[in-house]
Parts: sequence; structure tokens; C-alpha cells
Amino acid sequence: MLTLSLIGIGCGDPEQLTRAATRAINAADLILIPRKGTAKSDLADLRRTICAGVLTNKTTRIVEFDLPVRDATEADYRKGVDEWHDAVAATWSQTIASHLGGAGKVALLIWGDPSLYDSSLRIARRLNPLPTIEVVPGITSIQALCAAHALPLNDIGEPFLVTTGRRLREGGWPAGVDTVVVMLDGGTAFQSLDPAGLHIWWGAYLGMPDQILMSGALADMGARIAAARQDARERHGWIMDSYIIKRRR
Repeated sequence: MLTLSLIGIGCGDPEQLTRAATRAINAADLILIPRKGTAKSDLADLRRTICAGVLTNKTTRIVEFDLPVRDATEADYRKGVDEWHDAVAATWSQTIASHLGGAGKVALLIWGDPSLYDSSLRIARRLNPLPTIEVVPGITSIQALCAAHALPLNDIGEPFLVTTGRRLREGGWPAGVDTVVVMLDGGTAFQSLDPAGLHIWWGAYLGMPDQILMSGALADMGARIAAARQDARERHGWIMDSYIIKRRR
């Protein structure tokens, strides 16, 4: 039997690793570390650091592989993502077969939590052969962002919405909520909003040594955050950020 453990490792701080995650890492026969190119080598470095810090099982093997790149030119977004997931699943299957065969425990260290804006679970169900899938939850960027700003996410008795930058840019402010959490924003979708009455809490590289936090009225902070984001992206070659916007009535 082949078992695949998707282990949430938090958002960059090795101290966010849970005891359950540590146990799952040490229970693995094979740990897979994806490489996303030199620009995002920090992400692979962090996974290596976590393994070096908590892995005591001397028989566990660590194998790195190159992650396929999604075709950003595909006009049909969902089709492009679906084809990319197929390519990633094929790479996972081939790597597992080459280093473990059809039986044993495989682990992937998932940034944040496997259940929130992460495709690992969808990809895992495309593997051939299909493994038994285990999930170890991790601290999400939403939790890390709220903690960093000492911010309660929901107002008393009120809902909030988690969405993407693309959806916010295309659809505007969502109806029925006064709190919006935005993830996977390839740009600065908050600049497409009327800033009147809006307050933003923004964070990048959450939990990492280069963490950046900014907050304030969107009218005052929007351009400053956009400039800080561009500067950080140019310095690091990549950026991973999220933000919360609240509307004050």
C-alpha cells in the first residue's frame, strides 16, 4: 500500500510546525521537496531547514524534483490549471515510482495548510496508482496574518469572505460582507476598489525573516503597499503575500 501524507508546515516560521507534523515527517519513507526555479529557491530551502531540524529517522530519504510550470498564456484559466495539475500529478507519480515503488509512506511538506488555496489534495487524487491520502493540518497565512497584526478576523456575529485577487479585481467588493481576505493576488487588486471607508492589513513573507507588515486606511496605504510589494518582489525575485480589508460603515 502507498500512503501520501500532505503535511501543513505553516507560513515560513519553522516554529509553526505542529507535533503531529513532526511525527508525520519522521514516519515517512520518502519526503519529496519540489523545486520551483532559482527565483523561489527560498521555499525549497525552508523545507530543507525543517527536515534538518526535526527529522530523526535515519532511513527516511529526501528527494527533490522540478515542479512543472503552469502555462500562463492559456486563455482558459481553468483549463490551464487542470492541465498543470495533470502534469504535476504525473511528475509526482514518476518520482515516487523511481525512488519508492508502489508501497511505503511518502510525504510532501505543504506551505500553510493543504485545505486552503492549495491544490495538493486535488493533484494527489490524480496519482497513478492512487495512494491512501493523509492530511496533517498546518497554520494558514490567514492565521499568521491576523496574529502578526493582532487582528480579530471576524467582527462579532458577522461573516467574512476568503477570495483571490483575480476575483476581487473582476467582481469588485463582494456583496453581503464587510471583511474580505485576499490570497493569491498576482498584483494589487485592492487598488481596483473605491478606498473610501476601507482599512487594509497586508503582509508578505509571513513568518520568514524578511516578513513585511503594513496597515492603515486603504486611501493612505494602497500606493505605499503597492510600492513596497514591487520593491520586495524585485529584491527577492518572488513574493507571497495576503491581506485583509474591512469596510467600516
